[in-house]
Amino acid sequence: MKLKSPQFGNNEMIPKKYTCLGEDINPPLHLEGVPQGTKSFVLIVDDPDAPKGTWVHWVVYDIPVISQIQENSVPGQQGANDFGRRNYGGPCPPSGTHRYFFKVYALDVQLNLPEGQTKSQIEKAMEGHTIAKDELIGLFTKAAR
Repeated sequence: MKLKSPQFGNNEMIPKKYTCLGEDINPPLHLEGVPQGTKSFVLIVDDPDAPKGTWVHWVVYDIPVISQIQENSVPGQQGANDFGRRNYGGPCPPSGTHRYFFKVYALDVQLNLPEGQTKSQIEKAMEGHTIAKDELIGLFTKAAR
């Protein structure tokens, strides 16, 4: 399985539109080579370079088996992010260039959990159900206006 975006490549800069300096909306994502037996996807977007440890920007689960996640969309149930919200929070590093990991997991089940789950709750629920995983790393710095 492969996760791509038509807006940026792996280890390339995320366009300003998808950050706190722009429209702060999620970028479009494409899924290729979805494995047989996939019942749902989980998408986690986080920043391991945040000053106080990994910062969660977006958690979405029970995403149906699709080949695209549209720009500015809600493709499934949204979990809680570290901004204290249940939506996409775009890159907004306090300093320097940060890496943003867009991680997709193909699961052999629907999680069927209430909306608002945390990243750790979702990861625990996914245990033993991940068929495939891929990630796309985007970069952003506020200096790259």
